[in-house]
Amino acid sequence: MNRKLSPFWTLFILTGLNLFNYLDRYVMAAVLGPVKNHFNLSDGEAGRTTTTFMLGYFVTAPLFGFLGDRISRKWLVAAGIAIWSIGTLLTGMASTFFLFLSFRVLVGVGEASYATISPGVISDAFPAGKRNNALTIFYVAIPVGAALGYLLGGQVEARWGWRHAFIWAGVPGLVFALALLPFREQPRGQVDGISAAKPGLRDVLNLFRIPDYMLVVLGYTAYTFALGAFANWGPTFLSRVHGVDNAKATLFFSGVTAGAGLLGTFVGGFAATAWRRRNPAAYSLMLGFSTATAVPLAVAAFMTRDTTASMACLASAIFLLFLSTGPINTLIIESVPVNLRASGMAISIFMIHLFGDLWSTEIVGRLSDHWQSLRSAALILPGALAVAAVFWLGLAVKTRRACKTGAVPG
Repeated sequence: MNRKLSPFWTLFILTGLNLFNYLDRYVMAAVLGPVKNHFNLSDGEAGRTTTTFMLGYFVTAPLFGFLGDRISRKWLVAAGIAIWSIGTLLTGMASTFFLFLSFRVLVGVGEASYATISPGVISDAFPAGKRNNALTIFYVAIPVGAALGYLLGGQVEARWGWRHAFIWAGVPGLVFALALLPFREQPRGQVDGISAAKPGLRDVLNLFRIPDYMLVVLGYTAYTFALGAFANWGPTFLSRVHGVDNAKATLFFSGVTAGAGLLGTFVGGFAATAWRRRNPAAYSLMLGFSTATAVPLAVAAFMTRDTTASMACLASAIFLLFLSTGPINTLIIESVPVNLRASGMAISIFMIHLFGDLWSTEIVGRLSDHWQSLRSAALILPGALAVAAVFWLGLAVKTRRACKTGAVPG
């Protein structure tokens, strides 16, 4: 069988696989406390578990991006899924902290392949008017997968220990790794009526000279710095600062991420699509306004002494931050040439992790060690969100000016 998948089934399969992608990633956040205790780690060393994952993720993303614009994408996707699943399984079997970190690097390598290539495949299946909604559906897997990761990790750890959480998370990916291989790929650029030539290295480097692309990515970097540390330290914050049991804390984040995250992703994506019919800067305005509004809520969540108020503010901030999910990735895809979509995603991944959440989880951990206060350390995260809002609102202003003067954005 070598049929071409319909746009619907392309989106359905890739979204399902993306769910397992984020499930694997967020199991680590759910069991961070038990892993820290098992290996007798400081907060800074515990934060390194995310740093090493991100090393594997962002270092290899440019390679997969370059390959994704030149060779068969379905084989790269299948390889990525298999690698991250094997890495997750091995993480649950690690006998030393060094091996644990090594296997987290392997998970990052596998996820880099999938995350870099899949959005371009979807973009080649849907025309511009439907693309943001399609990518919004694809990225709904972030809150759902994260919620399942929190839920699976917290509940399995409470019953059988943290090792079993990684083993259970790794199995599904191995089962579904070959899902796309029987089908023909979507031709690059066909849906846009463009013949996509294979790019060279100079074409890839020229992405840094596209102003719209760089404003999106710089804002995304600050956003990711905050969100990465927030996701990893969230359950531990509730457990340590407010005395919430770890299993209950992970269950709360699972429910909030699934509910507020799912609703926020859908509302932000579909509302931005409708808004853009009237306002060409709608995507960047959605990013800027939602992130700026989340800043005071995040500050209140970390500062209040009331557990219920803290949890309510956390849930509200999560909802607002997920409004950005679809428009961020659509802006990345649409601000670069058709034949550089995988490379555009790859450079974005490289930037947001090298300068974003590669360090943020460990920085928060080390500040917590230094100040003897996780509450104080977490307050750097709303500041990073404010920086993201400035970049994105700047892009909105630039887009509106370009439309008024008749200039072509980017």
